[in-house]
Amino acid sequence: MSPRTARHRRTRLSLLTAGTASMALLATACGGSGSGTASPKQFTYLSVTENTTVKTALTTLSKGQCADQNKALPLKVETVPQSGLDQKLQLLAGQDALPVQFAAGNAPSLTQKLAKSGHVADLESELKSLGVYDQLQPAAVSTIKALYGGKLEVLPYEYNIEGVFYNKQLFEKNGVKVPGTWDELVSAAAKLEAKGIQPFAASGQQGWPLTRLISGYLYRSLGPDALKDVADGKAKLTDPQYVKAAQEIADLGKKGYFGKGVGSIDYDTAMNEFLTGKAGMFYMGSWALANIADAEQDKIGADNVGFMPFPAVSGGKGSVDQYPSNVGLGITLGAKSFDKKTGDWVSCIAKNYGSTALKDQGSISGFKVNTPVTDANKVTTQVRDTIGSSQQSVLWFEALFSTKATTVSQTNAASLVNGGMSAEKFMQTVQDALAAQ
Repeated sequence: MSPRTARHRRTRLSLLTAGTASMALLATACGGSGSGTASPKQFTYLSVTENTTVKTALTTLSKGQCADQNKALPLKVETVPQSGLDQKLQLLAGQDALPVQFAAGNAPSLTQKLAKSGHVADLESELKSLGVYDQLQPAAVSTIKALYGGKLEVLPYEYNIEGVFYNKQLFEKNGVKVPGTWDELVSAAAKLEAKGIQPFAASGQQGWPLTRLISGYLYRSLGPDALKDVADGKAKLTDPQYVKAAQEIADLGKKGYFGKGVGSIDYDTAMNEFLTGKAGMFYMGSWALANIADAEQDKIGADNVGFMPFPAVSGGKGSVDQYPSNVGLGITLGAKSFDKKTGDWVSCIAKNYGSTALKDQGSISGFKVNTPVTDANKVTTQVRDTIGSSQQSVLWFEALFSTKATTVSQTNAASLVNGGMSAEKFMQTVQDALAAQ
């Protein structure tokens, strides 16, 4: 992967995984019913400039497996910077001029608003009618429904699960067994630290790689509804069991397990620390597989990288097979342009996208892979198998937060682990931001 491609991946990562939350919605999003019922002449697709994966895969399909569908309804791609996507969608909705397929808004709330006003197709119903609903990975469907109020309002053109990547060679050389519980993880970290090896690589500058650990502990200790309960007002981040999760992560920092100066470590540096063997473990999403497969970046070798779920918490209500996940920037379809020709395109995509994106770009989606694809390494196969067998997913710490609470959480995460802010103060600060939305 070229440095330029890597930068694009990281740009998309920062845009899509930071738990982006609501923008103010323009009234036009639900205005202007218009006719909007004429059959489309093209398979128009509005994408974001930063994401080239979907555009490239659809173009490949239009010339290959979906050539007949493309002949009947030619693919036409338009792009807009992601920062301007929400405004563009609202403008087009107000004019009753949404494209056949389009990148969903940066926050689930916008797509839900468009769906309620009749602008978004009922994808579950449409896919079942077309006989291709089973082409979606159950875990991806679970993730989408968790984000979109129980409804399948977007398609999973990208699907990531999260867990702990670890250096097999360092573990074996230092007598460290792959931990299955939180206590075993802490013990493994202590053993690595005692050998002069930094236990974890993490970016305190971005913040979310640290807050992901808090949500991981919460999901294992309190169960998959831990953060939904906060969003629904049934619990607060200041409740003792929630503060305990923050305290556990703060304790890792207090013991020096994230190394020195974690607050100034950016995403690239953290990735480099792990891939050059300076750190034994790295909590990250499956998008890191592209970095792991790149020999120029991965100096420890892909064969030396393992993947494990966030460990169990003794007595906890969660399960290790509930993987934190996201669908990147979801893609949805307009309700008024979903006719037979559109349905033919969607059927072809559902059956072929997973294989095409994986084969050509090494991108894992939430569609099943129906044509065998040889993986670059064992860890990629392991992650793919994990996704295929997973039935339930959970979200990340800020997934259901407001923009303000997301910013507060991520900008204070480093202070939590470097001792600048107590666990109680951190959770109180984020809870206050949530209450202010």
